[in-house]
Amino acid sequence: MNTDIALKYHTPGQQLLGLIGWLLLCFSASAIGVLASFQAQPVYASLTQPAWAPPGGLFGPVWATLYVMMAVAAWLVWRQGGWSHNRKALLWFIGQLVLNALWSWFFFAWFLGLWSFVDICLLLISIAITTGYFWNRTPMAGVLMIPYLLWVGFAAVLNYAMWQLNHGMLG
Repeated sequence: MNTDIALKYHTPGQQLLGLIGWLLLCFSASAIGVLASFQAQPVYASLTQPAWAPPGGLFGPVWATLYVMMAVAAWLVWRQGGWSHNRKALLWFIGQLVLNALWSWFFFAWFLGLWSFVDICLLLISIAITTGYFWNRTPMAGVLMIPYLLWVGFAAVLNYAMWQLNHGMLG
């Protein structure tokens, strides 16, 4: 859909409110994960890590950037006809946000290495599907999802390695 069609569906004020809404949704998912991660820094530091594991302080800034990019991507899709034209793409987006928020609970709150790995694998698949839907709606939205896809792919490998190196703590 082109921008002229999008403007038929949303006034500039509605578009701004839509962007704010997508940002709030993404950062709400982040906040749910953060609730499980209050002890993430000391837990992460206490785990046996592969040599290639990033420092714990890198995760916050990376995730904040990714959540902004994800929100903008969802907003770009939403503004191309709203829910009525993009229901499947936006539902996949919301579904992957749920999996994203759950991961912190599995890993940092409940210390369930296998379940965190299963969750992140499902998350990776759902991000790939969402990215495909987004790309088909507006390529820029797909482009904005690619860093997230790559980061979660890396995180899945790291999750697996940490689980294997820490069976005592991550069951």
